[in-house]
Amino acid sequence: MGEYKTLLSAEIEPAIQWLQRGDLVAIPTETVYGLAANALNEIAVRKIFQVKGRPYYDPLIVHTNDIRKADQWITAFPQPLKMLAEAFWPGPLTLLLPKKPVIPDLVTAGLNRVGMRIPDHPLTLRLLQALEFPLAAPSANPFGYVSPTMAIHVMSHFQGEIPMILDGGACPKGIESTIVGMEDHQVVIYRLGALSRAAVEAIAGRVHLQRHSSSRPTAPGMLTKHYAPNKRVIVVGDTAEAKPFIKSPEVALITFSRPIDQGYRSVWLSAKRDLDEAAARFYATLQQWDHDPAIETIVVERFPDESIGQALNDKLQRAAQQSDL
Repeated sequence: MGEYKTLLSAEIEPAIQWLQRGDLVAIPTETVYGLAANALNEIAVRKIFQVKGRPYYDPLIVHTNDIRKADQWITAFPQPLKMLAEAFWPGPLTLLLPKKPVIPDLVTAGLNRVGMRIPDHPLTLRLLQALEFPLAAPSANPFGYVSPTMAIHVMSHFQGEIPMILDGGACPKGIESTIVGMEDHQVVIYRLGALSRAAVEAIAGRVHLQRHSSSRPTAPGMLTKHYAPNKRVIVVGDTAEAKPFIKSPEVALITFSRPIDQGYRSVWLSAKRDLDEAAARFYATLQQWDHDPAIETIVVERFPDESIGQALNDKLQRAAQQSDL
């Protein structure tokens, strides 16, 4: 146990006070919970890296509540990215924009661009409106682990280490924001997330997809080792391929296409075969099996490679790769 008696509350007033003091507060968004600090306070930002165990070369995302505030922290807003902001903010879109010196280099890992977004969560928007500074906030989990989609997930990791968790209920999107920027006049997706590639291309035209990085990422969330539970993860193409694995009582199954009647060891993410519903439940289900001491291996059926399923498969593949290291 750390130095705090962690407060779990839906009231923003104590969150305002802790953040103004330069401390950390976990905040809800529509994607996942974030571990937030005053983005303009380097000492406060350093606490994020220390509490998460996050390497300093992995940049953070900065959150605000109004697109008109962005001019305080950026030097330019390229038109294709501004069109995306106008279409999808508030929402699960992070934009890489050239930063002003007021944003500490610690936030951006020394890079000249800062990831910015406006989250679509009423509680956090109220919080951001009440603050005179933006919030730097990566996911509120130990570095490399599955992102939290409920306040209880955050509490299980950081009880006593942070003063407060702002409880906004379950995150409706359930996976991280999509990160978009520009290179050589080309729109680039650096991380697939809750906003689909097709939705981005509908506004910005054809985009380039940047691959993961094993070190020195150019945007948040690009590291290959990410989003993984502690248990071994095996990816299968369909439920038929999963059947040989699930004969063992030490194996849990997560499916999308159809259920397999294996009692408590199997979760069907969406009876409607709805990718958005599956995304909202995916991380929470991974955490469920990861915290079950009887389970040693988690077998997950690959998602359809369309819409948000592309992002889910990206998270899934990284979880499986990490479990093999």
